[in-house]
Amino acid sequence: MAPERADEPPAVTAPIATGWRARVRPRRGLNRARESAPAILQIVVAASVAYAFAHIVLGHASPLLAATVTISSLGLVRDARPRRVLETVIGMLVGVLVSELIVLVVGSGTWQLALALTATMLIARALSPQPSFAISAAIQSVIVIAIPGSMPFVRLIDGSVGAIAALLATALLPRRPLREVSRAGRALFAGFENAAATVIQAMRRGDRMRADRGLEKARSLQPLVDDWTTSLESGLAVARISPFLRRQREELQRQERMRAALDLATRNLRVIARRVVYALDDRQPRPIAADLLAQIARAAALLGQSIDDIELEPIALESLRAVAARLDPTALVPGSSLGDQNIITALRPLVVDLLTAAGMAPAEARATMPRI
Repeated sequence: MAPERADEPPAVTAPIATGWRARVRPRRGLNRARESAPAILQIVVAASVAYAFAHIVLGHASPLLAATVTISSLGLVRDARPRRVLETVIGMLVGVLVSELIVLVVGSGTWQLALALTATMLIARALSPQPSFAISAAIQSVIVIAIPGSMPFVRLIDGSVGAIAALLATALLPRRPLREVSRAGRALFAGFENAAATVIQAMRRGDRMRADRGLEKARSLQPLVDDWTTSLESGLAVARISPFLRRQREELQRQERMRAALDLATRNLRVIARRVVYALDDRQPRPIAADLLAQIARAAALLGQSIDDIELEPIALESLRAVAARLDPTALVPGSSLGDQNIITALRPLVVDLLTAAGMAPAEARATMPRI
């Protein structure tokens, strides 16, 4: 047996890593299952009710489409807006209708399947720019052609039952959107704090490489903004029609205000990080700007915590107001370079955005700044 090379890892490294991954993967899987539980419950109840109604009440022997249309319309996606569900429903019913007409005229078979798919997808693409709309229609079209029906248009009735069940479930069995919205908001604030912390460390140390990392982190915040946006749009849309979510509308609207302002704040953080990168070409620390950004980041963290505890919002507001009153670059760093003053100047719109997120009107937020 050949001896181990010196640069090869010890034999125990792989089992240790494998064991660690084996522990992490089931935990992630359990988290996914737990987070999807409300959506799964919604789908199971709606599909079962649709199938039972078509089978027992309408007397259809095998109302497959009643269940499949319900399941496909609701799905496990983050976006559960009634409009998205309705668009998906319409797409599937288009596929069912086109295929039912083709079966009625020319029967079913291989070439009829090709004809149905072609017609369905062309019509679906003409009706909607969403690729998923055409795919949903095509899948239902295949089911109609491949599975014989007892009577014409029975499957269209089954699909309509599933569509109604999906729309009712969206309003009457909501997926606790506030929970998902709050999770997305906390994730964005955590990412914002992490990016700001890296930029602060770079300014304290005069570290250009660390500033580059801070800029990369700031640029990577956009997907988190998009996640929060999608969750809020879905939650607000469902809350408008669901009688069970009326109490959550005010909180969802508050978080929408925070999201809109924090979207701008993340963009301004990128501007600040970019200016810090340029300024640190000289490798000199910027302690004053670092301290100011640290105060702003602490206030932003309080604002993020107010997602779960609204009483922290006024505390964050006052912290930001105190920082805003000091943001006069010529007074803070007299005689400094234009680059140093530009960093502090860039902090001003960031604070305005965070003040707006905390509930202050934009004009009032700008008025808290000293004139320059």
